Order: sequence, then C-alpha cells, then structure tokens
Amino acid sequence: MESAKRILVYLSKENSLLQCARFVQGITGHFSSGHEDKAVVNCGLDQDRFVISDRPFSGSSGVRLQRSSFCPIKILNPDQAARLPEQIRGRGVDVGVAILLQTANKKVLLTRRTKTLSIFPNVWVPPGGHMEPGEQLLNAGLRELQEETGLDLRNKTPPWRILGLWESTFPPLLSRGLPTRHHIVTFLLVTSSKTHQELQEKLHPAEEEVSACVWLDPEIAERIVAAQEGEEDSGKILPGIPTSVQVTEVSGNSLSRRDVDVLVFLNTAPVAGEDVERMSTGTKYALELWLETLQAREYIQPYGRNFR
Repeated sequence: MESAKRILVYLSKENSLLQCARFVQGITGHFSSGHEDKAVVNCGLDQDRFVISDRPFSGSSGVRLQRSSFCPIKILNPDQAARLPEQIRGRGVDVGVAILLQTANKKVLLTRRTKTLSIFPNVWVPPGGHMEPGEQLLNAGLRELQEETGLDLRNKTPPWRILGLWESTFPPLLSRGLPTRHHIVTFLLVTSSKTHQELQEKLHPAEEEVSACVWLDPEIAERIVAAQEGEEDSGKILPGIPTSVQVTEVSGNSLSRRDVDVLVFLNTAPVAGEDVERMSTGTKYALELWLETLQAREYIQPYGRNFR
C-alpha cells in the first residue's frame, strides 16, 4: 500500500522556482544536453521534497544522475504519453532509496526480488524502497535494509555517502508496455565494520520480498560492470575472475546455499514475453560507482578498463 503522502522529485534549473517533476518528464534530459544519458546535479531533501538542481543549495550533495539509453520516458512520444491513464500522468516522480552495504572485507550485498512482486520480479537489486514522510535518506535506507534482510544498523549511524542517482522506469522497456512507475533512485554507500561472514549470520530475509541474497566482491562486480548492455561479448570471461558466485536462497524460515553462474547477472530484459532473472541496469550503474570509489581509495586495481 502506498503512503498517503509520497516523497516526490522537485526540480530547479538556472535558479528557477521549484517545480514538481511531471511523470512524463525526463529528469536526466532536463539537466543534460540533448539526449545525453548522464548529468552532474545537486540533490537533497527539503521539507519532504527531494530537490534536484543544477546549482548547489543548503544541505545538497553533488552527484551523478544517469538513465539507461533505452529509458522509456526518454523515447515516449506525445501520442503514447496521451494514452497513459490520468492517474498515472498525474503521479509525479517518486523517490526511492537503495543501500549498497559494503563490508569490512570489501563485499556488497544484493537481493533478488521474489517472483510474485508486481514491480521488477526476480531481479537482483540492493535492498531499498520508498521513503516515508519525515524520514531522512539514510533512515529510509536503513529501515528498508532491516525490513528486507533483517540486518539492523539503525542503533548507530554507520559511515555513509550518496553514490549517485538513477532514473528508473517500470516496465524498463517501452516494448514491454507504457510506463506505470517513474522513480529517481538514490543509491547510498553504507560501510559496515563487520565482515560479510559476520553479517551473514544475522541475515533473516523477508520471504515475501526477497528470494535470495548474495555478497559480491569487486572482482565479480568488475565482470558484471564490464559487460555493457547489448554488446555481443557481454558474457566474456575476464582472466582470473570466477565464473560462478554463491548465493543464499530463502525458503520459509530456512536458508540454503547454491552456486549461480555469473552469466545470470548479465542477462538483460527481453523485448517482450516473460522477464528473466537478471541484475537491473540501475544496479549495474551502482556497482560501477562503487568500483570507482574503491579505485579512488586504492582498494583494488582496475582490470584494464576505463570507468565511465
């Protein structure tokens, strides 16, 4: 059930007055030149409004905003926009928060959404969800982390930062139907002082939302990020990189381990028909930002790749 009051995106450009973003408005395109798919913006909360601006403001953070090259909102034509139900066109753009939880031994946690969810079923994403009125970004992210995985970091404030923003639409391809959801997802990097083995012992995923969890190390993340959407060699094997990863699957009150081929995470949404198990494009973007952060701190060496 949706909150009676939703946190929506508000925009300001060239010192204009704040305007609530329209559902059919491309947020990335608003701040970029032409049809470019990335922009550098400033963002922050202001009285339950998530403000994105081309200029710094009190309490704002400078971040990268990005969308997929096939973002439905980007290519939606006027006739298609007119066919959207009035309640969809009038929704505005929602705000989501997702936690990229980094452990002491440099792994991050991802979850697979259950097959029964109406939005992005069976897709691998970081724990996250909507914001409640009155919440701050970190509070919302840690609440969703606890609700989805059982990991509760709310008793103390862990080190954190905004990694970046992602413009997300569902369905992810216009060929799969007209958009019914339009979000700006705020990816937060939260650092734990515990290893993934210590945190694994405290995992209690909510089966109604999460069907599996995985701890990804930089080497696997590097392989996933190196596989660009739509490239013929997206499944290539990088030297020295494992071809499978161990995931924890959820069944009732029990957890079990199994190996999953890394190629599963390289799947892309089919043009039509039933969706497949895959990693969302936005999650790949978040992993790319995480790797850039590690590289900047000299935690890892890049595998001959220039990060975008």
